[in-house]
Amino acid sequence: MPRFDRYLLSQLLSHFGFFALVLVGVYWVNRAVVLFDQLMSDGQSLRVFVGFALLTLPNVIKLVLPISGFVACVFVANKLSSESELVVMQATGFSAFRMARPVAYFGLVVAMMMAMLVHFLVPMSRTAMIAERAALSENITARFLTDGQFTHPAKRVTFYINQIDANGQLRDVFLEDGRSPSEVTTFTARKALFVRGDAGPKLIMFDGMAQTLDRRDARLSVTRFSDFTYDLGALLSRSVGHRRAMQELSTPELLWPTEAVIAESRATRIALLYEAHSRIAEPVLSTAVALIGFAALLLGGFSRLGLWRQVGLAVVVLIVVQGVATISEQLAADFAQGWLMAYLAPTFGLSAAAFMLWWAGRPRPVGKARLA
Repeated sequence: MPRFDRYLLSQLLSHFGFFALVLVGVYWVNRAVVLFDQLMSDGQSLRVFVGFALLTLPNVIKLVLPISGFVACVFVANKLSSESELVVMQATGFSAFRMARPVAYFGLVVAMMMAMLVHFLVPMSRTAMIAERAALSENITARFLTDGQFTHPAKRVTFYINQIDANGQLRDVFLEDGRSPSEVTTFTARKALFVRGDAGPKLIMFDGMAQTLDRRDARLSVTRFSDFTYDLGALLSRSVGHRRAMQELSTPELLWPTEAVIAESRATRIALLYEAHSRIAEPVLSTAVALIGFAALLLGGFSRLGLWRQVGLAVVVLIVVQGVATISEQLAADFAQGWLMAYLAPTFGLSAAAFMLWWAGRPRPVGKARLA
């Protein structure tokens, strides 16, 4: 690699690392504060909070990485222009496309990082987070097992334990289930145990009684039992039998969706294909974003007042590219080949960058007055 390419690439990578670290830190802390409030209010430990915070990190990096690449290219181009380094390179015969070559290398590095995130780390982190939430929702000890207090594991459900033995056995249990509009059932038992089943946690009560009050005619029926199993999985239905969303599926599953995958995700085949091709297109878009930031600043040349107009132009073009991506996502569901719309924003971004590079390197006519 020529010396200029190495120099510019090193500048881009070093500043990219700095801006990525700052932006990820700011965005991640903002997410973590909300997550901290949610988990701490539920009585969870600091270890649980750290685990969830780390699982949100891949998605945060995916959101911030293209912006960090764009800011790094704009900053480095503005710095080199203010120090006349780009002007010197242009004077030696470097075209705009030649000067953008290390930026393309840099864009490929960012694209590889994005590909690793969108194809592997983000889907895996989403799946792991859903599993962790399911485990928390089934953590009966943390949510219900408080002796001497009435707790409400679900709406219109009341649970009370008089005493918890050292071996985990529950003494003098009271459970009232009023979720049914037609009746209220009250369970009392001398002792009980919590066990985990395939469909969720279960409460096994021994030596107790079930009283059912019919709301319609106020009739009370009493049933005594030696043992009775109460399915607590019904109270935690959100965590039982979880169906993966599109964002949790792997890219091969999205590209070649089976009927089982379509039924599990509750999405159409067109939506699944668009999601898959969006993952392929996102790394290309990150490269286009980096080239746009660098190419826009080449339009200005040297100026002691800075290149703020060119920076504004780069931001405007970036906003337009993001608008194209948003519109493409909305239009993708309207026709069978909608997955092609995923490549519209990257194509537009690369075309815009190529046009600005051509415009920056076009031959400029010299007027008579200027020759004189």
